[in-house]
Amino acid sequence: MPEGHTIHRLARDLNGDLAGDVLRVSSPQGRVPTETVDGARFERAEAVGKHLFLHFPDACLHVHLGLFGRFRRRKLNGAPPRDTIRLRLEGPRYAWELSGATASDWVDEHDISALLERIGPDPLSPRAKPKLAWEMIHRSKRPLAALLLDQRVMAGVGNVYRAEILHLLGLHPELPGNELSQATFQKLWRLTKKLLARGVEEKTIRTVDKPSDRTKREALHVYGRSSCRNCKGRVVRVTLGQRDIHYCPRCQPREGE
Repeated sequence: MPEGHTIHRLARDLNGDLAGDVLRVSSPQGRVPTETVDGARFERAEAVGKHLFLHFPDACLHVHLGLFGRFRRRKLNGAPPRDTIRLRLEGPRYAWELSGATASDWVDEHDISALLERIGPDPLSPRAKPKLAWEMIHRSKRPLAALLLDQRVMAGVGNVYRAEILHLLGLHPELPGNELSQATFQKLWRLTKKLLARGVEEKTIRTVDKPSDRTKREALHVYGRSSCRNCKGRVVRVTLGQRDIHYCPRCQPREGE
């Protein structure tokens, strides 16, 4: 499933290609009503955590890509879109095609407010309130790794980022949230924001400052690896938050902070 940096980069690219343009909007698959926005001006794309909002003057489409969703830029070559395309936004230079998304629904202001109330602060949002995430973590006895994957606590962090963030901070994934100090939470928030912002710029997850090569494995410390990039020790996998997490017992001991 795409993590938060992917959605923020997608919003940036959509805005760069389409914002302010009058679009031809269609749904070859027939699952998204487009009559009210076909021929309308596209105002902007907005990312909040793993959620994408496409704003038109009188409508807004909420998109959640889920596991299989894709939003791809296409050149205008005259070829008809495939009938599996959920939504097609065609501007003067490019077309963007959505397929396989978990959610693609027209929403009003009430729907948007209700959705945003269900998710935690997004570290990439200038309006984010990290205090809300801290309060939820501080009150919880759940493992920190499970809390980081809970979008109600912090929006945008996925399985790769949580493993790498905890490793970089030397925190064991099973550390209860209420044992995390506020000072360490502040480090966690700043690191999360930094890594997500890097992901937006580079369009990939990289937590190693200077990887020895361009492969994904060498850009990470523990996720997807059999040995820790830092100490060369064995990487362990456990299930927390219904997902496997990779960690290094040597670099992330369990005696607490």
